[in-house]
Amino acid sequence: MCEARTSDRRGRRMAQRKRWSDLSPAAKTAVLVGAVAEAVTTTMAIRDLIRRPARDVRGWKPLWALSCVVQPFGPLLYLCVGRRRPLS
Repeated sequence: MCEARTSDRRGRRMAQRKRWSDLSPAAKTAVLVGAVAEAVTTTMAIRDLIRRPARDVRGWKPLWALSCVVQPFGPLLYLCVGRRRPLS
């Protein structure tokens, strides 16, 4: 059988990736809360970007849309810096 590799070519130990089943309940909860927070923040940013006129966005709207795929910083950056004024 093929065994998992635990050291590199120089003999140094390599960290093994944990599986979902290896995580504690608290760690699983933290991962799920973080995933939901990212999904909500990204949805808010994209929705606002679509509805907001270009004159009320700092910079080019397609560039902000691309930045929203850079998790978690893109959507947060747009929501904090990319908007000129609140949408009325």
